[in-house]
This record gives sequence, structure tokens and C-alpha cells, in this order.
Amino acid sequence: MPEPAAEPALTVDVERCTGNVYVVHCHGRLVAGVTDILSAKVVPLIPQTKRIVLDLSDLKHTDSMGLGSLVRLYVSAKSAGCSLELMHLSKQIQHLLGLTHMLSVFTVIGENGIKFM
Repeated sequence: MPEPAAEPALTVDVERCTGNVYVVHCHGRLVAGVTDILSAKVVPLIPQTKRIVLDLSDLKHTDSMGLGSLVRLYVSAKSAGCSLELMHLSKQIQHLLGLTHMLSVFTVIGENGIKFM
């Protein structure tokens, strides 16, 4: 009997909100080997929008490759005049961003788009 297909480590849904804002919902694990999935969804949005929010509420874990992917997206967005913001950080992701001193680089927003941290 064939084994059931393994669930992908990361899935990404893109939602266009009011105005020219996109919310990218990340589900699963942002780890080595799957970071291209996030990049493939976000990079095409950068030239056509001024604001992208990454909703990490369903992101269970990230590693150093995942962090590197977030940083690359941030740099690409910033150089194109686009804002890349993070929302709903787990304790693990907050800790990783804090350890690497990247928490102060990213804009972290609350549910209503209000900056905090």
C-alpha cells in the first residue's frame, strides 16, 4: 500500500486587503528546504504594492534559513520602497529575532495594524 503523501512543511496564502496591502498567511514550518515557497509568493508582490504583512500566527517553527529568508524579503521590499511587516509572532520566533537582534529591524504590528514591541 502506498504511503500517504507527507504534508508540505510550509504553505502560504496571499490575501489582498483594502487599498494596496497584501497579507501573507504562513502555515507550518519555515525551515531549510522550503524557504523558496515563501519567496515565490512574496517577491512578485513587492513591485506592485507599498505594504506586505506576513501573518505568522500559524507558523509553528523557523530556523536560521527561515530567518535568512525573512531578512532577504525585508531587504528586497525596502529597496523597492515597500514595507514588509510581521504580525502574530510566536514565542519561538520572537526569541530567534531577539537573539539575532533582528526584532528591532522588523516592524511588528498588532491585529489592527498598530505597531508594537
